[in-house]
Amino acid sequence: MPQTLTVTGMSCEHCEQTVQEALEAVDGVASATADHESEQATVDGDADPDTLIEAVEDAGYEAKA
Repeated sequence: MPQTLTVTGMSCEHCEQTVQEALEAVDGVASATADHESEQATVDGDADPDTLIEAVEDAGYEAKA
């Protein structure tokens, strides 16, 4: 079941790619997409939401489930 995170701080496609790569590096993530215009990231897989938020924050952005 897909999970959606609200991600703030993204301003361009490079930011989207950074967030996407950070999420895809988390164990249990099958795929991830990020969109700076909607300030959302969607993750497919069974990763823990807190771990996903931590990965986004470690990449330099703010996130909440």
